Amino acid sequence: MKEHVNDEFVQRATREGLRSRAAYKLMEIDDRDRLIHPGQTVVDLGAAPGGWSEVVTKKMKGKGRIIAVDLLEMNPLPGVEFIQGDIQNGDTLERIMALTEGYVDLVISDMAPNISGIGISDQARAIGLAELALEFSCGHLKPNGSFLVKVFQGAGFEAFHRMLRHSFIRVHTRKPKASRDRSSELYLLGQHLKQNI
Repeated sequence: MKEHVNDEFVQRATREGLRSRAAYKLMEIDDRDRLIHPGQTVVDLGAAPGGWSEVVTKKMKGKGRIIAVDLLEMNPLPGVEFIQGDIQNGDTLERIMALTEGYVDLVISDMAPNISGIGISDQARAIGLAELALEFSCGHLKPNGSFLVKVFQGAGFEAFHRMLRHSFIRVHTRKPKASRDRSSELYLLGQHLKQNI
């Protein structure tokens, strides 16, 4: 708790009125890779409390569509359409598709499981969430679309990385400064969905 309170990015988020320190991770990645543009349709998976959606709204300047999805409730955010549900659920997928009118330009996923403290189990569930996000992306991204996903190094990471390389023409690994050094957290970015995979 002390580490969290004293964290540079937690303090900065509080000063700047942002919903979470995670916002700085997306800001840094977008500054480097230029993922977010006005006019896009963006789906934010695992969106609560809304830190990433908040960044997207500012970058898109009121032009485009942002759909945030999470199992948890999220306080309303102007310019963001929120769906509370599970992306494994057909009803949730139908609601997303009704809002996106088909295909999306960018899928971002900061999903993570509730930590049990049992490393093997937590890692397996984290990789499972990344796989769900990848499956959603492969089914709904435009051919030139991009997919950014949080992963943790450990069992299943290399296999997931291979799946991403099989699905996208370009794959990059990112470790933003706001990711704690001791954390195994990484972000993988897939760009330009391969056809007929």
